[in-house]
Amino acid sequence: MVATEDLDSLLQLIIDRGMELLQAERATLFLYEAEANELVSRIAAGEDEIRFPADRGIAGATIQTSRTINVPDAYADDRFNPEVDQKTGFRTRNILSVPLHDYEGGLVGVLQVLNKRAGKFTDYDISLAEALGAQAGVALQRARLIQHYLLKQEMERAMKIARDIQQGLLPDAAPSISGFDVAGFSAPADETGGDTYDFLALPDQRWLMMVADASGHGIGPALVIAETRAMLRAISIGGCELATVLHTVNDLLTGDLEDGRFVTCFTGILDPDRALMTYAAAGHGPMLFYDRRQDHFTQVPATALPLGIMAEADYSNVATHQFQQGDFAAITTDGFFEAANPAGELFGIERIIEILRRDRDLPAAEMIHSLHKSVTAFTAGQPQADDLTVIIVRKE
Repeated sequence: MVATEDLDSLLQLIIDRGMELLQAERATLFLYEAEANELVSRIAAGEDEIRFPADRGIAGATIQTSRTINVPDAYADDRFNPEVDQKTGFRTRNILSVPLHDYEGGLVGVLQVLNKRAGKFTDYDISLAEALGAQAGVALQRARLIQHYLLKQEMERAMKIARDIQQGLLPDAAPSISGFDVAGFSAPADETGGDTYDFLALPDQRWLMMVADASGHGIGPALVIAETRAMLRAISIGGCELATVLHTVNDLLTGDLEDGRFVTCFTGILDPDRALMTYAAAGHGPMLFYDRRQDHFTQVPATALPLGIMAEADYSNVATHQFQQGDFAAITTDGFFEAANPAGELFGIERIIEILRRDRDLPAAEMIHSLHKSVTAFTAGQPQADDLTVIIVRKE
C-alpha cells in the first residue's frame, strides 16, 4: 500500500481493502482538511463526494476524539447523521470508524466501514481496522506529499511558460525616434503577472506606445496581455483614431475575458515632428508628466474604465501632451508604487517623483535603472509581489 503514489487510486485501494478485511457492505474514506476543519470523501464506494464540518456525525466524533468508534446500532446513536442514508437510500446498521494518522501522529482522515455482513463488528475487527488505518495514514501522507510536489512542479512549469510569453512580447531594444530619448523596462514578479510594454512604428511616421497590465497571475494573464497587444497593434496600424482603437479592443476583450478579469492600459501615439503625444489610459494611472522649465510633475489619472469590464464603454476621453526640451513622461504599472518594504510601507508615487526629479537629466534608460534599483533597495529582499514595468519618453 505504501508504494501507491496516485492519491485517488490509493483511496480506492484503502476502501476496497477495508471492505474485504472486515466483511462490510460499504466503506467510506474521509480526508481531513484541517484548515477548513472539514471532512471530505474523495472516493466512497457507491457514493458521490461528501463534505461536512469535522465535528459532525460519527466521522466527526472520530476526529474529535482521535479514537476508534464502534457503533453497533447506528440509529440508536445520537451522533449518527442519517442524511447520507436519506440521500442514497442506503440503510446503515452498524459502523466501525477509525482515525487515520500520519507518521507524526497528526490526523489525516477517517476510514468508516458500514454494515458487517454477519452480525456486528468485533474487537478482532477493531484490531484489523486499526492495523489497516496505521498503514493507510502513512500511505496517505506520502501520496499527498508526492501530489503536492508534482503540483508544485506543474505550477513552476506554468509560471515559466507565462514568463516566456511575457518576455517574448517585450521589444528587443528601445526605438530610435528623432528628437526623443525613449526606454522601457519590465521585471516579472516571482508569480508572473500580465505586464507588458510596447513601441510600434506606424505608417505615418508616428509611434504607438503602450503599457498594459492584465489582472491576475500565471499563464492566463500572460495570454490575455498577448492578445491585447496584438489587437492594439493590428488596429492601430490600420490608421484608426485612438478612441476607436480602444473601443474596439475593449469590445473584443469583453467577450473573451472571464468575469472579474480586465486589462489596464496606457496607449499613446507620439508624433515626433510636432513633439505631441495623444494618449488615453484605460484604468491605468497615475501617469507622470514632467515640465522641465517649471520643475513640476503633473499626475494624470485614468481617462476611462479598464479594458474588458463592460461592452460599449466610453473611450472618447483622449488627451494630448505637448513636449518641450527636457520634458518627459513616465508611465509605470502599479508594481512600482505598490512595492512594499518589510514593515508593509508602500513605495508610493511621491518616492517615484523624487527619484525621477533627481535623475531628470540622465538618459531615459539610466533613469529607469535608477528607479528599479531604488525600489529593490526599498523592499529589502521582500519577494517581488507584482511585475515592475515602466516606459519613459523624454524630449531631447
